[in-house]
Amino acid sequence: MDIKAFDKILSDVIKAESGIKKVILVDRTGLTIAHVSKFSYYPVDIDGIGAIASAVYCASEEQGKNLDIGELNIVTSEFDNGKIFAASCGKGVLCVITDSDVNIGMIRLVMKKASNQLKSVLDEFLAEKPVVPVSEGEAGDEELKAALSELEKV
Repeated sequence: MDIKAFDKILSDVIKAESGIKKVILVDRTGLTIAHVSKFSYYPVDIDGIGAIASAVYCASEEQGKNLDIGELNIVTSEFDNGKIFAASCGKGVLCVITDSDVNIGMIRLVMKKASNQLKSVLDEFLAEKPVVPVSEGEAGDEELKAALSELEKV
């Protein structure tokens, strides 16, 4: 699994529309998986914004389930100076931060395509288990025991 796959998909999203400022991928708990920015001088708390976007999306999704009105497609928050979009991508949430005059239809189209790509990459990424060779793990245990023994002598 190529970890750079996330960055490539997010980079494609940010290049798709000139009004997109930031793209953040978070898991359903709000932890940031990947992000890209168009301008480095646009400072924001990426982790905080991603966590809030995930919480808003998941809360809206729960409202829809409680009202039995179907699957949630996208959450849009409109402000005086910009918009925030959030959409599901399987076990993650894709968050796009834009200027206020962005083409909403284009954003929806780009997010739908990216969400499908991210869903399959995320599923593959989360399905993989880390591989730790047995000999390396045992060697690490021995090194730890030796280090602890040295500390006990002090």
